[in-house]
Parts: sequence; structure tokens; C-alpha cells
Amino acid sequence: MSSTQPVPEKVPRHVAIIMDGNGRWAQARGLPRLAGHRAGVEALRRVIEASVEFGIQYLTVYAFSTENWGRPQDEVEGLMNILEEVIDREVPELHRQGVQIRHLGKMEGLRPELQRKIRDAVELTRNNTRLVLNVALNYGGRDEIVQAVRRIIAAGYRPEEVTEALIAQHLYTAGIPDPDLVIRTSGEQRMSNFLLWQSAYAEWYFTPVYWPDFDREEYRKALEEYARRQRRFGRVEPVETPPSRP
Repeated sequence: MSSTQPVPEKVPRHVAIIMDGNGRWAQARGLPRLAGHRAGVEALRRVIEASVEFGIQYLTVYAFSTENWGRPQDEVEGLMNILEEVIDREVPELHRQGVQIRHLGKMEGLRPELQRKIRDAVELTRNNTRLVLNVALNYGGRDEIVQAVRRIIAAGYRPEEVTEALIAQHLYTAGIPDPDLVIRTSGEQRMSNFLLWQSAYAEWYFTPVYWPDFDREEYRKALEEYARRQRRFGRVEPVETPPSRP
């Protein structure tokens, strides 16, 4: 349902979302957990459309963490099936809408067909500029930093050459601005190993709304709250953009 409330003039450049609560949403309705994940796909479609409307340039969503492999096997298999279905069904339309898709995370461990579909989606949309959609799939923040350090060592950098900027260049998010706002749905208030490096100075917004119920109006509320924040990045006076990395 469309909201008559205006969108705040000051919107974040990059929004990241921990899409939490699918399983509890389903259980509260007497449905299997996978029904909640399917409802979560519809919520993601709404949020992508709203991001374009609101003028968000980068949207990062936490689709599947490295820790999620520890869930029941039938749920994991179901999630992988849903991911493949979503790519098949949604990517052509996202491409038409000018959305660029990027993958954050490891390919290892994903079934070969899903790997192929992810690579094809990334390649198909690589030149789109309307919205950059980063999908964190088989992703863990600590593992991302470990992999970055390994790549730096393998490249032969000396210890004194290692800077914040160099590490950032070797993360999955290389070339992408850090998130300004991180939203977590379902009422939980923790980072869950998501964008640990990148969200060092992000504003966080927690809502009790389960992800399948998160819509344009709930998104607008998050942006409205963000617009009221004063971002200081460790300084005394508020600043509009983060200080550049050394």
C-alpha cells in the first residue's frame, strides 16, 4: 500500500538490511518455515522497488550466512531452491529496471548450478547503474576479513604497506561505499557477522517487524529516523560523509 507520507530529503547513499524473522513469521501463522522465506522474497521485491523510488544508490541484503549451513538440512536445501527460483524469475526484470547485481561471499559450498546462475546474473547486469544490489550469500564478516588478509599476504605486501584502504580494496565490497544505514528486522539487536568492517560507523535501525511484513512504509520510517540522526564519525561536529580512509 502506497504511503502518503513524504520521503525525507536526506536519504542514505547505501542501505544494508539483515532480513530477519521469516521463520517466526511463518510459525506464528502455522506455516512451515520455508513459507516464511518465500514471503520474504516478496518483501525484498518491495524494498528494491522502494529503494529506486527513494533514490538509494546501493542496497545490500543478507541472504544466507556462512553460519546458516548449520540449520536443518531440509531448510537449507529449500533455501537453495528458493534462491535459484528467485534468480530465474527476478533477474530479467531487475535487469530491465537497471539494477546491477553483485555477489558478496564465497562460491565454494554452493551447488554448481546456483554458482552458474549467480555468475550469469552478475555478468548480465554489470553495466546497470540505477541501483546496485549486493546479495550477501554464503557470507560471513569475519571470514571476509580473513580472506582479504590472505589475498594481501599472497600479493606480497609488506607490513608497513597495510592500511585501512588496502584492506578495503581486498574485501568483497571493494569499490562500494560503506553502508550509511543498517536495518535489522524482527526485533533482534545484534550484528550477526554482517559487514563487520564496513559498518564501523553506520547508523543502525532495529524494528520489531518481521521481514515478510517489512514494506514501503516501514522502510520510509527507517529513512525518517536516519534523517534525524547526526553522524559524527568519532568527531565533535556532525559531518555528512565519512572521513576518507588513510
